[in-house]
Amino acid sequence: MTTQSSSSPKAKKRTPSGTPAPAEESSPLVAVTRARPRSDHPLVVTIDTKSAPRAVFSGDQVLEVDLPVGTRVVYPRPPMDALKDVDAAIRYAINHPTGTAPLYAKLRPGMKVVIAIDDISLPLPPMRRPDVRERVLTIVLELLADHGVDDVTIIIATSLHRRMTASEVRHVVGDRIFGAYWPDRLYNHDAEDPKGMKRVGVTDHGEVVELNRKAVESDLLVYVNLNLVPMDGGHKSVAVGLCGYKSLRAHHNPHVMGDCAYMDPKASALADSVDRMGRLVEKALDVFHIETTINNRMFDRPLSFFHKNEDDWTAADRVAFKGLAFTLSRLPQAARQAVFEKIPSPYGVTGVFAGECTAVHEQTLERSFAQYLVPIHGQADILVSGIPHISPYNVNSYLNPLLVQVMAQGYLFNFHRGAPLVKKGGTMIIFHPCSDKFDAEHHAPYIEFVHDVLPQTRDAAVMHKQFEEKFATNPAYIEMYRRGHAYHPAHPFFMWYWGEAGRRHLGRVIVVGADNDYIPKLLGWETARSFAEALAMAKTPGQSPELAMLHAPPIVMADVTI
Repeated sequence: MTTQSSSSPKAKKRTPSGTPAPAEESSPLVAVTRARPRSDHPLVVTIDTKSAPRAVFSGDQVLEVDLPVGTRVVYPRPPMDALKDVDAAIRYAINHPTGTAPLYAKLRPGMKVVIAIDDISLPLPPMRRPDVRERVLTIVLELLADHGVDDVTIIIATSLHRRMTASEVRHVVGDRIFGAYWPDRLYNHDAEDPKGMKRVGVTDHGEVVELNRKAVESDLLVYVNLNLVPMDGGHKSVAVGLCGYKSLRAHHNPHVMGDCAYMDPKASALADSVDRMGRLVEKALDVFHIETTINNRMFDRPLSFFHKNEDDWTAADRVAFKGLAFTLSRLPQAARQAVFEKIPSPYGVTGVFAGECTAVHEQTLERSFAQYLVPIHGQADILVSGIPHISPYNVNSYLNPLLVQVMAQGYLFNFHRGAPLVKKGGTMIIFHPCSDKFDAEHHAPYIEFVHDVLPQTRDAAVMHKQFEEKFATNPAYIEMYRRGHAYHPAHPFFMWYWGEAGRRHLGRVIVVGADNDYIPKLLGWETARSFAEALAMAKTPGQSPELAMLHAPPIVMADVTI
């Protein structure tokens, strides 16, 4: 059998800019280094003796790592082509919806309309203006005005996330809408407002559905979604985005989240609970869903080499990477993070779908999976991944240790469909400094959770039973959530529960590059000074472990078959 080196000319063949590869073999990331007893996708690159080091994120720094020969690296798909006319696509979607009447047919003068939009937790990093939510809002608001609807309120569906700042809201909705609606008719959802929440009902599983009163009492609720990964959108939009603690605790708990494949809506206990609550919402309210998808063009030109296989880097790419790594290593932490935050992502909109919740979300999922899924056969003994500086819960703030845990055992471990990429009891090697550092404004309750709760127990069930409600009802933390920009005091518990599936599956986690031992030990992790040391720790005598690396960001999901 003829094999192909990752440095061969064929592996470096590229398609014309802006056009998709006509066949899988023409992808610039194609590389196969040896015959294998399995059939892998061309974006699964097998390391050989000629392979270049791989670039990995370690928080807000970047490193080069030499992977052992035979390691399989799962690369993201190239960005899908963006829609040529996004505004036309929005108008077509709302005028030709799936499973319900067109939006204009639902309108009448004098009615009360609430528009809910996704918050700053996505996309990551924030999208270059105009954000797609601004584009959808602009067209929907024009349609409402044309039909005599002037009682319009826009609510940012933050759930228990922190309130967005005025400047953050302006970036998402644009200057014109911000000036016309903020802050009286454009504002953040408040899940702790005693007069601002209303019970919709209880599911047949006993799940309480309590939502924003303004949305419940409206004549029409329009939800504008930005779908980043398959776990977004669908029934989660309203049933989670506009709910409160009473509703979230029905599924944001160790029992549900510990037995959950978050990124696979067809195999998720969490999705089952949210769907039950969402179906109740759809029966009680008139909801018109508008969902949008984007491609994975996360990095603009100065950092575009992160979209490539390192074996395909040009001389200019290598100089740019080396320069970036050197610069970041010399800067203080805040300045390092600012290097990435000052460049909004040039995402392209790939789809707009509107209408009834389930029918719309099926189309959204299909488009999302087409962008993110990369097939791979067989599991690895060791999973390797860098941890970037950003997550859905630290936009414009530091990725604290609890969120490092979420990224490792919650998100990156769960970036799969089907079986996990790593075997049961396997090892995950990650790169991150794990600094004992927190944003005191955004993550105030996290500090007490990490330094008071974690030293007492890492058992999620014990946390849920003994500590969660005490935090969730703490009046000082609730005031910081309502009046400041802090996450709800129950949120750090939910972040720990996000990692429960990974904790139950993985045998161990080894951190490379931690600047202290205390935090990794609190998280139940081990530390290594180098990747070589971590690899030696992960191996057992006489074992030749199979390694896989999830080369993210940009986002990539492994579609694993066994």
